[in-house]
Amino acid sequence: MSALRAHLDHLIAQTSLNVSEKQREQLLGYVALLHKWNKAYNLTSVRDPQEMLVKHILDSIVVSVHLQGERFIDVGTGPGLPGIPLAIMCPEKTFVLLDSLGKRVRFLKQVVHELKLTNVMPVQSRVEEFQPEIKFDGVLSRAFASMTDMVEWCHHLPKPDTGRFLALKGLHPQDEIADLPTWCSVTEIISLTVPELAGERHLVILSPRDN
Repeated sequence: MSALRAHLDHLIAQTSLNVSEKQREQLLGYVALLHKWNKAYNLTSVRDPQEMLVKHILDSIVVSVHLQGERFIDVGTGPGLPGIPLAIMCPEKTFVLLDSLGKRVRFLKQVVHELKLTNVMPVQSRVEEFQPEIKFDGVLSRAFASMTDMVEWCHHLPKPDTGRFLALKGLHPQDEIADLPTWCSVTEIISLTVPELAGERHLVILSPRDN
């Protein structure tokens, strides 16, 4: 674990993120659980914990400074990405982690238990069937093939007027933006810098109304 911790520290040092000792231990604990469960559950195609630090942890936590509001949902979270790393980075915010597969939700509940995360609620449901009592400040996803699918399937989740969609994308999604429905508009596209990650990363923030 010492080599993993050294790598994590090195990656964080290349960002402007403020990450406490407790948060670093929780991030490493999450990688350890993901690596352990991956052997039986096939949760991610990334097998090497060192690679997980870059492709899963850093790729998620660089988004933390762009979260506005208190209540978020990670749709199609899979093994908890980006939801678990973001919940670790933002303990004052709450995160619902939504996935339709039972094995993933069982893994997430174990993560919540072992890392003592009090701000995470794993939920097993298809997104179109999930009807929250309270809407969300932000609807997060890096799992959808297109942003049109994301906003169409998740249109009932953000708070009226103030809620936002936050799509984690690779290349600048110009074609996807052109295909968005008329009721949804792009408010900001943020270029993300992820240390040691090849290729571009962008955070696209969308508003479910015309500005």
